[in-house]
Amino acid sequence: MKNIIKNLVICGLVVTSTISCDNYLDVNEDPNNPSAEIVNPEIVLAATQVYTYNVLAGYTIGSNSNFVQDNMNQLGNLMMNNWTRDVGASNSSYYFNEHTYNVTSDFYAGIFETLYLRTSNYTFIQQTDRPGYDNYVAIAKILKSFYFQYLVDMYGDIPYSEAHLRGDNLTPRYDDDLAIYRDLIVQIDQAIALIDNPSPGSFNPGANDVMLNGDMNMWKKFANTLKLRILLRESQRSASATYIAAQMASLQSSGAQFLGPNETVTINPGYNATLNQQNGFASTFLTTNDGFKNNWSSTGATKYTVNYLLGTNDTRIGRIYSETTAGPGTYDGHQQGDVLNTATNYPVSHVGPGLLINSAQDGIVLSAAESLLLQAEAVQRGYLSGSAKDLYESAITESYKLLGLTAGQATSYYSQAINLVGWNASGNKIEAIINQKWIALNGLNGGETWIENTRTGFPSHVPLSTVAPGTLRPVRLLYPSSEIAGNTANVPPQNESQAFTSRIFWNQ
Repeated sequence: MKNIIKNLVICGLVVTSTISCDNYLDVNEDPNNPSAEIVNPEIVLAATQVYTYNVLAGYTIGSNSNFVQDNMNQLGNLMMNNWTRDVGASNSSYYFNEHTYNVTSDFYAGIFETLYLRTSNYTFIQQTDRPGYDNYVAIAKILKSFYFQYLVDMYGDIPYSEAHLRGDNLTPRYDDDLAIYRDLIVQIDQAIALIDNPSPGSFNPGANDVMLNGDMNMWKKFANTLKLRILLRESQRSASATYIAAQMASLQSSGAQFLGPNETVTINPGYNATLNQQNGFASTFLTTNDGFKNNWSSTGATKYTVNYLLGTNDTRIGRIYSETTAGPGTYDGHQQGDVLNTATNYPVSHVGPGLLINSAQDGIVLSAAESLLLQAEAVQRGYLSGSAKDLYESAITESYKLLGLTAGQATSYYSQAINLVGWNASGNKIEAIINQKWIALNGLNGGETWIENTRTGFPSHVPLSTVAPGTLRPVRLLYPSSEIAGNTANVPPQNESQAFTSRIFWNQ
């Protein structure tokens, strides 16, 4: 596995040039580079896993660049009041658009553009007609579904059935978001069937799979967990009640296994402190000698979230956020949205040591804590059997462990008689579950917590930025200007107000 990172840039060039495009949904061949017909899936898989993870978690380009590529983690942490501009940041416009909710067609456009470009590689793997690649196809179906769920969750209707058709269709139509969701379930079921019944002679991807190293049982658990997340997202849509009940009953009766304790899905192709070989999230904040970039010092904790964690005696605070320069054990934040004021230039916390370890750290794709909280919600809503309380407390334990803390510290925390902390002390169990997801994914997958807040309204206590233009948090992203220009006839018409009012089907 460690050798994969050495070839990753080369492989990435092969893959990207093989399926690169002017329009992000077009796949053209470069005659000066290898043809897709002679590129095997094992060459494509590792690079694509890394590049799609980078859109989830974040990354920068260049040796000294502080330019952070658009990513879901940063967006969500700013939307959910976890991060803000450090009050001492020299650039007063830092995170200005995020704080003012200035959602335009250029706001985080890279999420749409880059995911369409990179997930086309998963389509390429799925379409291979060479024998022996059933496990590769299964992995590609799962990961393509994983990222297309996020595209739907952030954009609604998107190109799907006609996407990735290369020169056969440069202007794909937009599919209905509900129809896409339903097909994602079909794709996941097909992936599970391939894992359960591979064709004779199918080989294991092994080290070419830089996420689970070819552990197909873990891929099956990942697939079931993703399926559960997709179904829960749709579950509160009243018109979907019959469909959701049938799908959940099928999960229950089939004995589907989900990711459990100690089963966080990570990615690591051999990350190290070398240019273009760092963990994507780490590269956002760390130099190649593991020193701090300006991005780290300019990204502060919010006063609201710091005070919330302190007020609930949550010892994860020292792992989610760094100590301030005021001394050991001190944590503070800046009010999200406040403008630079030298009179209030006090020490604040930044991204903490439980999240930012070094350039070689594993990337977190789907944590055990998130999986257990999904299961807790499904049980609490009556879809699955089990103990929601036990799953909830196990999720908190996994969150503590992932951040470098102990199970004993987790027990002390969730044993408190505090609303949204202790299970028995919490009036609204669903809000307690989503509240713990907000904490457990702070800095790890902020995009997920923003989407869950849009879906459920929880945690309801998290405030808007102080410079919000109204009383609503954005509920979606707008189609990027590049897509509007390149696929004009098919892009649904939008205006900027719809970022606050035009909800995804599962939230209508």
